[in-house]
Formats: sequence, C-alpha cells, structure tokens
Amino acid sequence: MRNDFPRNDFMPVRDNLVGYVCGALDEEESRAVESGLADPQCGPQLSRDLGMLRRAVAPLACDHDVFAPPPGLAERTLAFIAAHQSRQPLPTPSSGRTIFAPRGEAEVSGSRRSGAWLDKAVMAATALAACILVAPLLLDAIKESRELRAKRNLQNVGLALHGYAESHRFFPTPPETGPLSRAGLYAPTLVSEQRIVADDGTLLCPDSALARRGGFRVPSLEELRAAVGTPQFDEFVETMGGDYGYTLGHRDATGTLHPNFNRRRVHFPIMADAPDDDYEQSRNHPDGIHHVLYEDGHVQTVRRHALHAVDHLFRNRLGKVAAGVDPEDAVIGHSRDQP
Repeated sequence: MRNDFPRNDFMPVRDNLVGYVCGALDEEESRAVESGLADPQCGPQLSRDLGMLRRAVAPLACDHDVFAPPPGLAERTLAFIAAHQSRQPLPTPSSGRTIFAPRGEAEVSGSRRSGAWLDKAVMAATALAACILVAPLLLDAIKESRELRAKRNLQNVGLALHGYAESHRFFPTPPETGPLSRAGLYAPTLVSEQRIVADDGTLLCPDSALARRGGFRVPSLEELRAAVGTPQFDEFVETMGGDYGYTLGHRDATGTLHPNFNRRRVHFPIMADAPDDDYEQSRNHPDGIHHVLYEDGHVQTVRRHALHAVDHLFRNRLGKVAAGVDPEDAVIGHSRDQP
C-alpha cells in the first residue's frame, strides 16, 4: 500500500489500522486513527488501506460458531494419560513371551521414550483444555469487537452528517418527488462532498450479509443520476445506504416535504440499523441489538423489546413506511424507501 505522506505523521496511525479493524486499540489510539482518517491530507489513503484490511479479514467472519465439547472429555483424557504411566511390558523376539525388561540400559531407554510420550500427551491435553475454556471467551471478545466497530461506524457517519449540516444548515434531504427521492440518498451525497469514502466499509456492519458479499461501494450522485431508468439504478437504490437506514423527514399538512434541520434533539433518531422486510426490526445483529444515531450526535444501543417503546422507529404515526406526519414523528427508512 503506497503513501505519499510524511512518515512521522502517517506511519504511526497507519501501523494501528490492524488493531483498529480488530477493535484492539484503546480509546486514545482509536481517536488518533479516526483523526487520521478525517485528515484531508492522509485521510483518503488511510481510508483506502482501512477498506483493504476490512475486505481481507471479512472471510474470517464465517468461523464464529461455538462448539460444545463432548461431556466428560477432560475426565476421559486424564484417565487415558494415567493408564499409560505404569511400566509397559516388552515382547521378546525369540520366545514370543511377554517379559519385563531388566533394570539397566533397556529400562532407562524405555523410560525415556515413555516419559517423552507422556510429556507430549500432557501437553496435548493441556492445550485441549485451554481451547475448551478460552474459545468461548475469545468468541465473546470477537462479538464485542464487532458491535464496537458497528457503533463506531455509525458515530463516524454522524460526524460527516453534522459537518454537512454546518455547511448547508440542514442534514442531507432527498428531493420531494422523483426517482432520487430515497432515504439512502444521504450516502451518495456525503461521498460526492468527500465526507465519507465510497468503499472503506463505514456504512457496513461487521459480518452482515452485505459485508460478507464484498465489493460494496457507494455511488456518487453523478453515477446515480446517470443510472436512472436502468437496472443498475435499482441495484444502487437498494444498497447505497449500506446496512443503515436514514430519516425520511416529515411532511406538513399540505404534503410538503421539509428539509431535515439539525435541532440537536437528544431524543430524535436520524439513523439506525436498517429495517428488515417487515419493518419491525433489523437483521444486522443476530442478538437483537440496534444501534441508533440521534440528532445531537450520540449513538445508543437499543434492545429489540424497547425498539418501538415510545415511537415506532420504522413507521410513522399512521403506521406507514413514509415521512413523519409532523416534526416530532421520526421514521427511519431503508435505503430504497421514498418519503
């Protein structure tokens, strides 16, 4: 991976990219990497390197199942070792009878062989026991790392959205009508303004179906407009928002769609894990958690049972997958959804 930036500034951050992908960095190191990614000079190269690393480790996601050991495996292993600790009989080639070797060189040689075999058996049993005990802890750590990366991705998108809002006075908002009036239009908008990188995996949840498929890239606004009316346009609008859904905004009593102004409300969601086909939950996380980005910029993890406790996250107050009916009616739509 080539870079044209000063080594003193670029390399320390670049060297931490592997730890960042694995979720192994502390908070200060993670902030340093994220600052590097946002830097206008080295950020694009770091983002490309980060995307390459994420694509490289993506195949490892399939090896995450937990296998329970057979009952009594440790006890049987120890009993097997104990059974071979005693002196073994040696057959004589002349008579075929079984005798015990006399004390001396043969016995010493046999003892050494038996001791070496016993050492290897003990080491193997210890390694097996360690795998049985450590594997679940390791898998839990991998799971927590995935959830942390998914949350960080959403936080990074939130920073890009707030940067856009500071420049334009409102968050990305789709047109009122037409083929481009889609929830996922926020992503090509941020890409075209170089606020996020099209293919660095920021809009993907680790181990999601879209992430496992590989090759995900957000189209630019120019590519999206050029594809209108073609099969490629349908593919774009289905996936351009990645694994996240985005606010559909609200329409007033006359049916006019209003811009998504940043009122910095702590209770108002603007992004979340994208809904499934039933619009009741997301399939991004098998354990039922949902990451939600609120208008003030904070990200909250919500359990499935609490997802629609106050207001349905994926439907408006009329029960429709459409823009809200007033400024306080929050609706998160799938990339393809129209307000």
